[in-house]
Amino acid sequence: MFGLLSKGVVIGVLVSAPMGPAGMLCIQRTLNKGRWHGFVTGLGAATSDVIYAIITCLGMGVVVNFVEANEAPLELLGSLVLGVFGYYIFKSNPLAGIQKQKEKKLSFTQDYITSFILTFSNMLIVLLYIGLFARLGFVLPEYSVWMLLWGVACIGLGAVLWWFGITYFVSRLKKWFNIRGIWLLNRIVGSIIIILSVVGLISVLLTSYFHLPLLQICN
Repeated sequence: MFGLLSKGVVIGVLVSAPMGPAGMLCIQRTLNKGRWHGFVTGLGAATSDVIYAIITCLGMGVVVNFVEANEAPLELLGSLVLGVFGYYIFKSNPLAGIQKQKEKKLSFTQDYITSFILTFSNMLIVLLYIGLFARLGFVLPEYSVWMLLWGVACIGLGAVLWWFGITYFVSRLKKWFNIRGIWLLNRIVGSIIIILSVVGLISVLLTSYFHLPLLQICN
């Protein structure tokens, strides 16, 4: 159970960390209007992420027998998907999709709603979830519905912790915060996801296709 919950927190952070339009909007509002406007913007993005996590869980849960019967090919596919997304994040422009003009003063509710809509419009997030779920073994036959719900709740917790931390960091270091720092963050997150992909590919190939235990390879 603890393993599933910890996987949920890790997935929540990895999904939230790439600085796309929603992330840039969060930072922009933190710098211009204060930390809590940025944090509420992050909550809107986190809510969208949790909804897509539930949709992905339901979709994978419906075909759980198929997933169990084709575990190795799906893990291989999941690793490849992670690799593609990692490369996309690594090369992405953090300013893409952000309007240059000064944003109008919005309420907390408007901050939340606009961020939610912006994030929810990106349906490709489902592919990232599928890759992470397959790679980390998040949806397994032995997990009950309640366990998966707790896991999804931890995805939300991971996302909230990320937005809480990044808005604190930006608000404390706003005088020294620049686009290069955001670009570097994307490079780091993209590299982590690519590494997960490569490790997953090697693991699946060695254990499922070449039938070589990893411990034997390491020795």
